[in-house]
Amino acid sequence: MCGILGYIGSKNATPYLLEGLKGLEYRGYDSAGLYVAGQGVIKRSGKVAKLEESIPSDFAGNAGIAHTRWATHGAPTELNAHPHCDQSKTIWLVHNGIIENYLEIREQLLGFGIACATETDSEVLAQLVGHHYAEGVPLEVAVGTALQEVRGAYGIAVASVREPDKLVAARFGSPLMLGIGDDGYYIASDASPLLAHTRNVTYLNDGEMAVLEKDSYEIMNLSRDVLDKKVEVLDWDIESAQKKGYEHFMLKEIMEGPEVIENTLRGRLDIENSTAKLGGLADVEERLKAIKRIIITGCGSAYYAGLVGELLIEEIAGIPVEVEIASELRYRRWTAVPEDTVLIAVSQSGETADTLEAIREAKKQGILTLGVVNAVGSSIARATDAGVYNHAGPEIGVASTKAFISQMTVFVLIALRLRELQNSTAYSNSTQEIIQELTRLPAYIRSILQNKDVVSDIAKRHADMRDALYIGRKFQFPIAYEGALKLKEISYIHAEAYGAGEMKHGPIALIDENFPTIALMPKDSLYEKTRSNIEEIRARGGKIIAVTSGDTQELSKITADIIMIPQTIECLQPILTTIPLQLFAYCVAHERGLPIDMPRNLAKSVTVE
Repeated sequence: MCGILGYIGSKNATPYLLEGLKGLEYRGYDSAGLYVAGQGVIKRSGKVAKLEESIPSDFAGNAGIAHTRWATHGAPTELNAHPHCDQSKTIWLVHNGIIENYLEIREQLLGFGIACATETDSEVLAQLVGHHYAEGVPLEVAVGTALQEVRGAYGIAVASVREPDKLVAARFGSPLMLGIGDDGYYIASDASPLLAHTRNVTYLNDGEMAVLEKDSYEIMNLSRDVLDKKVEVLDWDIESAQKKGYEHFMLKEIMEGPEVIENTLRGRLDIENSTAKLGGLADVEERLKAIKRIIITGCGSAYYAGLVGELLIEEIAGIPVEVEIASELRYRRWTAVPEDTVLIAVSQSGETADTLEAIREAKKQGILTLGVVNAVGSSIARATDAGVYNHAGPEIGVASTKAFISQMTVFVLIALRLRELQNSTAYSNSTQEIIQELTRLPAYIRSILQNKDVVSDIAKRHADMRDALYIGRKFQFPIAYEGALKLKEISYIHAEAYGAGEMKHGPIALIDENFPTIALMPKDSLYEKTRSNIEEIRARGGKIIAVTSGDTQELSKITADIIMIPQTIECLQPILTTIPLQLFAYCVAHERGLPIDMPRNLAKSVTVE
């Protein structure tokens, strides 16, 4: 996810572009740049403040575009920073999204004698626009032609040295809006930069393009049929705009769950041939064909995602897996056989110190190392031999939500790829069935989110609890740990998790009417077992909150607090049961009036031991 800005009108564009970049920095924070007509381009790696320091006082013009980057393709360097240009440096372009067929287009461009200078997919789009921008061709024609050749998601703003009094913006899958002001027209990927300049906006829909000049604008489809678009009035304040109107970043990020799954899967499923494609593992696939043991490591939520990954890989690919907390693994005696072992390190930030050290120890042993990270160019991404990016977008709330469901989704893809590489006959659903259900996950998650008021009502009834117990079995066992962690992190309530089958081995002694149990019990192979466990809890006066895809009429005899989720195949069910637990923790903390996005004592990225 990145931040995009543009302006054309009667005033100097530079102050708006710089201030807007600061407001959008939460969307991208590893590099930034801007193009101003008549002045050229300035780009810097790092924070927006570093770019601002580089802007001379006379860097002024009446039109410009700007971008703050959160890297997806290519490390966060000045070269890879936006805006990107075509070979003649006539076209300048900023882009948010992922061009899925960028490698194919890059090869086509090479055939025309056009070579790309960066590692990004975005430059390919700039070069493609430039290729179509022949003498006498209007900018919007070149942009529309290029966009009909790309697959993927994009929000773009494009400027031309040849037409300095024009900007073109377009979107497909990545948000973009126009601000209509008295002194010109504004482009932004988020409402926050617009609020100091205008409240009148119009939103671009997928497949739409805007052509902006100093005194007029038009919105059209890619075939250049002009559209009549409604102008709306924003009533948000700046902070709310950044949060898309949500009260907290955490709630916004939970609500982005469907989009996160779509972005994680984009370009990675060959539905027709029932295969998973992971380009980040292509260089090590020969070694992966021979591995006999996998070690997964991480900290916090990443560790719990690894526990789900263990079950997924063993169930789907039939390869033995062990999962270790990174802060412990780095001090263990290594007994693995390097030739047939792989370490998979999981980290949202890609900077987790203990996980990074565990990777270094594994590499000393000669073990193949893979990363599952959300930050391109991060330390872990650079340290590992290969890996898979989450593409979940920046996560502002300290408590991981969307990164966690993305990590589980990536492990499904890894398990499918390993199954194919090793010709595994492990017991599980067919690859075709798993892929079909993966594509349905976004719709399933949307249905859960549409019923968030049910979770809110249950949370209000239990917001004064002092302790909580989370239980689950098999795939739901790690989710119980993750649910308890979320409640601890943001509501400061003591919570712990157990395998439901362990209740009789000690934890049941804690049960009374003031100690609620959150039971994860979708209609899976262990549903009846878990139902017996909650009967034992009810018999001792314990309150039950059930998360289920099962028979509500049957469960209503045990508890009134039931959260329904859709039914899917067992190995994908933990992705769905996670969503109501995130909502429950959020709603409890909200009811208690706590600082949800920045809970005490916690940091988003743990870079020290």
